[in-house]
Amino acid sequence: MDRSDVTLERMRTFVRVAERGSLSAVARELGIGQSTVTRHLRELEAAVGVSLLGRTTRRVTMTDEGTRYYATCVQILRLVDQAGEEARGTRSAPTGTVRVSCTAALGVLHVTRLLLAFQDRYPDIGIDLGLTDERVDLVRDGVDVAVRLGPLGDTAMTLRRLGASRRVLVASPAYLAARGTPTEPRDLLGHEGLRMTNVAGSDTLLLDGPDGARHAVPFGGRLRVDHGLAAREALIAGRGIAPAHRWLVDDLVAAGRLMVVMPEYSLPTTPLSLLVVPERAGITRVRLLVDVLAAEIAGLPGIDPPGGAAPAART
Repeated sequence: MDRSDVTLERMRTFVRVAERGSLSAVARELGIGQSTVTRHLRELEAAVGVSLLGRTTRRVTMTDEGTRYYATCVQILRLVDQAGEEARGTRSAPTGTVRVSCTAALGVLHVTRLLLAFQDRYPDIGIDLGLTDERVDLVRDGVDVAVRLGPLGDTAMTLRRLGASRRVLVASPAYLAARGTPTEPRDLLGHEGLRMTNVAGSDTLLLDGPDGARHAVPFGGRLRVDHGLAAREALIAGRGIAPAHRWLVDDLVAAGRLMVVMPEYSLPTTPLSLLVVPERAGITRVRLLVDVLAAEIAGLPGIDPPGGAAPAART
């Protein structure tokens, strides 16, 4: 391998092609010709001595060697960016791009607005936002910050707990007028339940009563969805009763389009967290965004503060 041919420019091109899966898309993104993208990849593969990408008529995919090399390239490029950031220090306004991943419905309804306000305050910082309910590998996918709803396993990421998201049972006034309003857990057995297919255990509804007793109620119906915004639309359309996060339906409840059912019964809360790649946490633009998101998301409807401060440490 001729190390002089392994340039940062070629690495960046390879990383973006690996992430986008398209030479033409990366050429447009970087403002260069597709032939230049192809040349960068060919020269990089020649330098490292292995094939990094497999090409078909429709898509470009990584080889096994390319997958391993990609992970290393992402770390190298991040260190280069961080070194430049630290060298510039505080002598100029923060610049560069922060890549953010967020739970889809929360991102559409709330986080996008917060990111726009952040860019108004820091116009030289770019945001690359990905919305998904799937767990992403922050290092592999080149993500700096992830907003995650739900329990987390062991993680090597810096963790900042935002709090717990409260849920309520809701249904439309029209649905309740037609089917009756349940007043205790056993009444739910005769109702249509809207379920989330990507939530484990959604076929059983856990409710804590005013006396502290927990009730486990079988929960099902004719409609299941895998996106919070689809559940929101189905509820408005009167398709059943569902447990929903307050931030998802609070505006609809306030407007009278949905009603809280059995308000004296509570549902278990869901953890809400920020994950940050440790090597990126000290970069000014990342730190600024994390601080803003932590403060603003904590003020959303139904977000209870964390019981205690979580240490920002690797586990």
